[in-house]
Amino acid sequence: MQHQSSHDEPNVDPKLTSRLILLLCTVLIFTVMNGTMFNVAIPDIAEHFNLLPSQVSWVMTGYILVFSIGSLMYGKLADIYPIKNILTFGLIMFASGATLGLVAPNYPTLLAARIIQAMGGATIPALAFIIPARFIPGERGRVFGIISSTVAFASGVGPIAGGVIGGVLSWRFLFIFSMLAVLAIPFLRRWIPDEEKRPGVVDVPGAVFIASTVAGLLVFITTGMWWATILFAVGLVLFIWRTMTAEHPFIKPSLLKNKRYAVTVATSFMGTSVLFGMIFIIPIMLRDLNELNTLAIGLVLFPGAMAAGLIGQAGGRLVDRKGSVPVVKLALILVAAGTLCISTFAGYNPVVIAACLLITYLGFPLIQSSTANLLSTIVSKKETGVGIGLFNLLNFMSAAIGSAVYGRILDMESAAILFNPFARQGENVIYTNLFLSLSIIALLALTLFTRKFKEEPLPRD
Repeated sequence: MQHQSSHDEPNVDPKLTSRLILLLCTVLIFTVMNGTMFNVAIPDIAEHFNLLPSQVSWVMTGYILVFSIGSLMYGKLADIYPIKNILTFGLIMFASGATLGLVAPNYPTLLAARIIQAMGGATIPALAFIIPARFIPGERGRVFGIISSTVAFASGVGPIAGGVIGGVLSWRFLFIFSMLAVLAIPFLRRWIPDEEKRPGVVDVPGAVFIASTVAGLLVFITTGMWWATILFAVGLVLFIWRTMTAEHPFIKPSLLKNKRYAVTVATSFMGTSVLFGMIFIIPIMLRDLNELNTLAIGLVLFPGAMAAGLIGQAGGRLVDRKGSVPVVKLALILVAAGTLCISTFAGYNPVVIAACLLITYLGFPLIQSSTANLLSTIVSKKETGVGIGLFNLLNFMSAAIGSAVYGRILDMESAAILFNPFARQGENVIYTNLFLSLSIIALLALTLFTRKFKEEPLPRD
């Protein structure tokens, strides 16, 4: 049984809401962990196929590239086609790629398997944020909070699970998690409301041009290949031209000119780049300064990831009660405080670092849920899919960009000047300065967001 809203939009049956949210979060865990688990398996894959680091890196680079672009494409498709059909296609592709990866006899087949996985897996985060906005409007904030905390939890647990599974069994067994996701299809098809195809067209040239732009930027950032800058520049020029001249462009100029939308997306981009930058730097720092092994590093990360997983529902209810704007500010304050804490105590006992991580991790689900909820009130219903899709794309790009930039900074191995006056001098200086920069980015995001929404306040969500 499906319920109709005041706008004749189908809503999820209240009796099935909890089941649907649980199932979505379970599938989302498989998808997010699929990305992070393979980080720790890269050395084993390189050894198995006798690959150079630059070759094996495409196991992650290719996945991130297709996954990021797909999150935008599926968001656009969700504005036209029924969500349950898109999810069915995505989960079949995701499981098919995993099956191929499990038995891949050589590296090209493994790479193809990862690309197929990404093509399907991108539907999950893309639509997980659209489903609450479209079908569960009365509990939108709470559901966004649960989904965001699931992403944070899976991001933290993924490397631990990857290390245990890869170490005890083999990296091939990491694909089994993705294969299980196909079991969710019959339940999703039963619990997600039926929809009619909406009027609209997909601007294929515009989609190709923006995909080329994103691909060029990500390839250059992650690999440094010079030709990627040409692909980026040409794609960007053609996308702008197509957007200004097409009758039905892939992304309408009105969305890009919406200042509140632009500031909210920019805020999320900056906040997410800080959080993923932290997740990237922390394992390197703990191994370098504290000489911890992979399991010990995972145990330092685990309390924060678990706390992020537990706070989601409470954070979502806070959004529903207080509105999105104050929760965005709270999230950025927590992120800035946590990274400043890590900057100050870099090189101290890992227990101290774990406590600092706990503060930062608490900001993760809050910033994702509050900005996603805010976007659902800013963007028109006809553009919810592409609006949230672009939001997801930029969040994934922020993770890739942050990892590449901070990785190159860490290649310098040391720094002479200590910028944090509260930190001690020593081998920790480069890490202290990096985390101080992350804190500054969070504060800049807070300033940008506060100024915009002070000028143009929103009614309570």
